[in-house]
Amino acid sequence: MFKFDPRSSYMMPAHFGPRQFSPKSSGWYRDVTSITVPFLTDRDTLSAYLPEPFEVAEDAVVTVTYACNRQVDWLAGHGYNLVAVSAAAVFRGKEETLAGNYTLVMWENLTDPILSGRELQGIPKIYADIEDHSVIDGQWRTSASHFGHKILDISAGDLREPSADEIAAYSLATQGKDHPMAWRYFPGIGGFGQSICEPTTFPSEAALTQTLVGQGRVAWQHLTWEQNPTQYHIVNALADLPVLGWLPTIVARGSTNLVIPDRPPRPIR
Repeated sequence: MFKFDPRSSYMMPAHFGPRQFSPKSSGWYRDVTSITVPFLTDRDTLSAYLPEPFEVAEDAVVTVTYACNRQVDWLAGHGYNLVAVSAAAVFRGKEETLAGNYTLVMWENLTDPILSGRELQGIPKIYADIEDHSVIDGQWRTSASHFGHKILDISAGDLREPSADEIAAYSLATQGKDHPMAWRYFPGIGGFGQSICEPTTFPSEAALTQTLVGQGRVAWQHLTWEQNPTQYHIVNALADLPVLGWLPTIVARGSTNLVIPDRPPRPIR
């Protein structure tokens, strides 16, 4: 008979035993290419999607990030793509205050990171078909869709190396804000109430080999229930966020580590 060991790490279906790890496994994503497109939006509109005690940061910035993840150690070298949408936010809890990006939603095109990210880190991940990016005449493009219907298009162009002043300004603007955050919510059995409801943070670190800055755009589609019955309300809410101004887009190449021993994923209070 199966017996649960509270000292082991499990995921459903747990009765097959604890999570399996290889000596070759780690948190490193060895080959990551990303397109990051931020924009300013209306504070009141954005605040409707941040649960208490989160609040919109001083600058109401929404960031759309595409990442092509390859050579992922914990996936035995396999990879996947993601599109994440986050909001600059401040968490003001009873015990701590953190500034960083609050993940509104993260689409991925592989089940394994969706489940582990939702269950172990509390990141609101859902599925989409996400194209590998293309680069034609200096224009970077990608898109995401579900049930055969487009969710969004992402583009970037006019890319160049950042100046020393731009690098210094970015470092200053992001100082003390390395706290990606989310809200871990699991409903009660049957879909009502809650079994888990807690804010989380899930630090990571990046080692970049190339960084380019330019101009980017995100074009959302408005969808109907018939086109995307499980996500259309999410897509439409994001499509309706006003764009008050586009900020510089960043295209980067390098690697990312999701396992930092002294900064593990955790609830925040």
